[in-house]
Amino acid sequence: MQVSETEKEEKSSLEALNFKEIQSSINQEESSTGFMNVLQNTSFLILWLGQVFSQLADKIYLVLIIAIISSNFQASGESISGWVSLVMIAFTIPAVLFGSLAGVYVDRWSKKVVLVVSNLLRGILVLMIPFCLSINNIEKGFFTLPRAFWLLLLITFLVSTLTQFFAPAEQATIPLIVKKKDLLAANSVYTTTMMAMLIIGFAIGDPLLVLVGKWGKIVSFNYGQELLVGVSYGLAGLILIILNTQEKNRQKQTKENHPFEDIKEGLRYLNENHRVRNALFQLVILFSIFAALAVLAVRLAETIPGMEASQFGYLLAATGLGIAIGATIVTHQGKITAHAKLSFWGSMGMAGALSGLSVATNNLILALTMTIILGIFAAFVGVPMQTTIQAETPPQMRGKVFGLQNNAVNIALSLPLALAGVAETYFGLRIVLIILALLAVFASALTSLITSKYGN
Repeated sequence: MQVSETEKEEKSSLEALNFKEIQSSINQEESSTGFMNVLQNTSFLILWLGQVFSQLADKIYLVLIIAIISSNFQASGESISGWVSLVMIAFTIPAVLFGSLAGVYVDRWSKKVVLVVSNLLRGILVLMIPFCLSINNIEKGFFTLPRAFWLLLLITFLVSTLTQFFAPAEQATIPLIVKKKDLLAANSVYTTTMMAMLIIGFAIGDPLLVLVGKWGKIVSFNYGQELLVGVSYGLAGLILIILNTQEKNRQKQTKENHPFEDIKEGLRYLNENHRVRNALFQLVILFSIFAALAVLAVRLAETIPGMEASQFGYLLAATGLGIAIGATIVTHQGKITAHAKLSFWGSMGMAGALSGLSVATNNLILALTMTIILGIFAAFVGVPMQTTIQAETPPQMRGKVFGLQNNAVNIALSLPLALAGVAETYFGLRIVLIILALLAVFASALTSLITSKYGN
């Protein structure tokens, strides 16, 4: 009996010791991962700075073009919509045509070279705009449009084409410079920045350009706005020159297939890997919702007492704050919770927030609260899904997969931007927000269905 008691005590002590060792190991692992580890990664910080300047320039570029149209091409009393539509078409066509193809070449070329050259060339193109505008705007070219405007469309087309190379190269570089255990934290920073630039970039673009324009008038320099955007692209390229991607030749695709064969290979990979395919679907739906929200925020601000339509940026900024909070939560929670489960609850939370937003059209505090909650749950979808794609895609396939992702996301962004305003006019703000909530529910149902069919 005494031996038995002794054995129990020894067993209990051993289990306690093992528990302490396991707990110590977990704590050590926790301390070695997360935001601190990523923020101490010099290569990632360089890539992140390049992302900030590049994506900010992307958003301000469109605002700049609209300002140029207003001051140089739009006639008095004429609607600007026709001019802007042509610019948006020029900006969207490369995303649809070349998104996947660019990803193929990203797999074959040096990621660093693509990142640097795509930014420097975009900067040069923007700095050429003043020379294009020096052409007589009255003289008509094809289809009765001024020749200067055609050159502006050409520059927009080329800038957008180069963007199709930058995006997959940037996404494919993250797994090269960040350890696998830190991918979730790295994607928290990356996704937060990307979505923040999407919803905040347009909001700050106009006041920033106005401010630069005023400074330019003081020193008698009329092209400060173009200089701002061009320098932003240029700074991104110069910063990325010092980036060490640690890319090895074996991580590039050495077999020279026909580009369309490589695209088919990427599609086959998505068809065979249900986790990556599901993650891509989730991201497409997520960006569709946020693109629509960027349009609807103007109308929402107009309906809230005490706010004006021009103050819609406050609502978008609140969403950005929510995304940052959600990304911080996901970075820690994602270590113990399956990515598919995070995405499921994220989609359901977004549906709830959008439903709440539909009844918050006359209450500023409630509207801001709902937009913050929306951002938090959006991070529950965006961060783990982007991490899943990076972690499960082989290095030699990343360019193709990210090219396809970039292609799909750009299409997903274009349709809501075009349809949200029209839908709001016909059906009303509340109905459109409910439709977006149902779209989020569909995303959660899709995640649940795929998870139950294939397992986590």
